[in-house]
This record gives sequence, structure tokens and C-alpha cells, in this order.
Amino acid sequence: MNEEFRGPAETAVDQCLDLGPDESVAVVTDDKRLPIGESLYEVASEVTDDAVLLRYPPGDQHGEEPPAPVAAAMRDADAFLAPTTKSISHTRARGDACEAGARGATLPGITEEVFLTGLDADYERIRAECEAMLGKVADADEVRVTTELGTDFTVYPGEREWRDDHGLIREPGSFSNLPAGEVFVSPETAEGRYVVDGTMMPHGLLDDGETLTFDVEDGQVTSISDDEIREQVETAAGEVGDAAYNLAELGIGTNVAVTELVGSVLLDEKAAGTVHVALGDDAGIGGDTDAPIHLDGIIRDPTVYVDGERIELPDGV
Repeated sequence: MNEEFRGPAETAVDQCLDLGPDESVAVVTDDKRLPIGESLYEVASEVTDDAVLLRYPPGDQHGEEPPAPVAAAMRDADAFLAPTTKSISHTRARGDACEAGARGATLPGITEEVFLTGLDADYERIRAECEAMLGKVADADEVRVTTELGTDFTVYPGEREWRDDHGLIREPGSFSNLPAGEVFVSPETAEGRYVVDGTMMPHGLLDDGETLTFDVEDGQVTSISDDEIREQVETAAGEVGDAAYNLAELGIGTNVAVTELVGSVLLDEKAAGTVHVALGDDAGIGGDTDAPIHLDGIIRDPTVYVDGERIELPDGV
């Protein structure tokens, strides 16, 4: 194991997962993230004799289901960790594992840089920030987000529940991204325009002055300014129809340890002082839409109103 990886691997296994010696754990990775997977496996193996490492070829896109043996291992373990090139956070495999009682974390798109820096955080502090934000938004009828660059976008949660991702994965069936730190909802519907000026795949961190614009009507994305993202969504729509255009998520970052955006959606969407909006699949986060994509875009310097009243966001980037 690369000894630089020991610290963040121990944070994930010991602090976040709180793995016990009598528990089983599956570490799921792919060919491009093998060094990170191996470090998590080695640290987990120091805690329990019932640890396995599964490796498979990287998926083609975020939200793609992993191979059946991987899904089975996640479902049958007490706990799992999944550092992968493409996200499996919003897959049936991950959802089925948690429904079966496994607890775990995905680390989608994790890089060695983000692994080394992004897990260097006080997760008890992050949990406190999540709880404070939930207290502001949990009962909202509507949440409006505006920016000076043209975002004016409102979501209506309806009966959908706000959730938090604080990184402490201690209870059966619980789930988190790592690095963690967000409060989010899959709204029943949404309207308006959102303008991404932070990070969004496949572009990574946008250049200064570069923006991506999305129009939303009745909970569906109706216009995408960027050709590459539009082509991704159109390809998914060829498989699942209008579900690919679903407005899937509004999230608010609560990780005060993230002091700048680095081009990783996994880390940047957690940055305190930002919001992110996603389109595509929401079945794994409280919605009812199945799609083979889930595309998050990070928005800097937002102003957020809950039922017409401006709320304060945690200090961040």
C-alpha cells in the first residue's frame, strides 16, 4: 500500500464506517482506481478477517450498473466501500445493498489527490452543519436559488424528504458519499433556469467566465446549452425516454473543510457555500425516476430562499 493512503483509508474505515472485527466488508473498485481500493482493503483487513476486494473494468457512464457479482457482494456484506471511476451511487445495486441492511460509501470519480485531501475533515463538524441546514429547509414548500450569473430556479419538494450526507455511516442500511457533506432533496417538480459556473462532467472545473445553462419546466430539463452534455442526455433518452431529462436533485454543500473547487464533482458538490443541481436518475435519493445518468452541476455564490426568506449558508468557497 502507498503509505500516503493510509491516513485517508483509516478515516474511511475507522471513523466513517466504524468497521468492527466481527463484520464483513466488500471493497469494490475498478482498474483505474485500484491503488485506492487496495489501500481501503488493506486497512479493512487489519480490522476484520472477512474482507474482500472486487475489481472490474470501469463503466462507460455514471449511474451504470456494476457487474452482477459485484452487486451480490455489496448486498451480502455488512459494509461496503466503492472507489470507482464512474458513480454507482444511484444504481439499483447500491440501493439493493442498503435495503438488505448493508451500510457503506461510494467514492465516485475519486482521484488520488481528492482521496488524500478530501478525507482530511472533521466529520462530526460536518454532521453538525448538516443538522443545522436540515433545520432550515426540512419543512419548506419551495426553495429558490438565484445567482448574479442568471440562475433563478425554484424547486418544490412536495412530500419528498430532505436528506443529509455527513459521512458517518454507522447504522445498518445507511449510505454516504465520501468525501461527504451535503443536504439534498429530489423535488417533486421544479421551474426556472440554473447556470453552472463551478464543476460539471465531462468538463471538470469550468474556466473563469465559462457557464453551462439549463432551463427547466414542470420538473423536466427542456434546454441544455452545452453540446457534449446534451449528447449524453440524448443518448440516455434513447434508452429510457423523458426520464433522462428529469430534474433529479437540489443539494446544498456543508463541508467547511473544502476551501476551493478542484474539478472533482465528488468533492466540489460538498463545498460549503455552493449548491448543486442534478438531472437524470433520482430513484436512489428519494425520487421515482430510473435513468442511466445522474449529472451534477455545481453553482458558486448562490443566494437561497426558503419560502421567501433568505437563509445563510455555511462559510465556504
